[in-house]
Amino acid sequence: MPVVQANGIGINYEVQGEGEPMVLIPYLAADQACYAFQVAEYAKHFTCYSVDLRGAGLSGKPEGEYTTELLADDVAAFIQTAGVGRAHVFGVSLGASAGTWLAAKHPELVKSLQLHSAWDKTDPFLRVIVEGWRIVAQALDSVTEMVIQSIFPFCLTPELYAARPEYVDSLAEFVRSRPMPPVDAFMRQSGAVLAHDATAILGSVQAPTLITYGRHDIVTSTRFAAPLTEGIANTELIVFEDCAHAAIYEDVEGFNTRTLDFLQRHSG
Repeated sequence: MPVVQANGIGINYEVQGEGEPMVLIPYLAADQACYAFQVAEYAKHFTCYSVDLRGAGLSGKPEGEYTTELLADDVAAFIQTAGVGRAHVFGVSLGASAGTWLAAKHPELVKSLQLHSAWDKTDPFLRVIVEGWRIVAQALDSVTEMVIQSIFPFCLTPELYAARPEYVDSLAEFVRSRPMPPVDAFMRQSGAVLAHDATAILGSVQAPTLITYGRHDIVTSTRFAAPLTEGIANTELIVFEDCAHAAIYEDVEGFNTRTLDFLQRHSG
């Protein structure tokens, strides 16, 4: 996979498909392969650039404070350096937070924006959850096992665990197969989650924006829908009724159909 030097770090990425450019920004601790179920469909219609964020995957993991604004600046530099052009931008959770800053600071780079399981500003409840993940990562000395044991239960519903245990196991094995970050890099990246506050820049987002949540998500629940839909000028809202934090895995077909519809309506 290619690497470009952008904003002072090496950014690893993969390109698949043909069509208008689309940039997919991963969630916390994940590498670019986390959207495999989506890229398989999107790449039939778009050129998909899947990146590894600072602190994860095969991208650089320098010391220092990470913020969602810094992650957005990394992605903006990647888009410019790699010659991507004006792109459809997609992100889940931390990726959505970076996407919000990207669209606000660099509107010329963003043709459409998708914010899945997103939030405007970290609140006390979200802070407690993420602090818990940090404690477990340090206790286990493993980001991989922390993700499987502590983050998965927030991403998937109890019904999925009961009905499709083999599928949950396959997702766990997928995580174990990926280049996961060391604990120190996870602490820096999760620090960006804790510090996230985009309230002042939501009004600068110009791109048409799709915002989605899982009805059973408690991490970034629909409590964050109003601040985002009221703060960003041109939004659509979808709630996936039978999903938690990760509709991308729990309702793959429904998620892909609804998001591809949005993409195609804002293409051309």
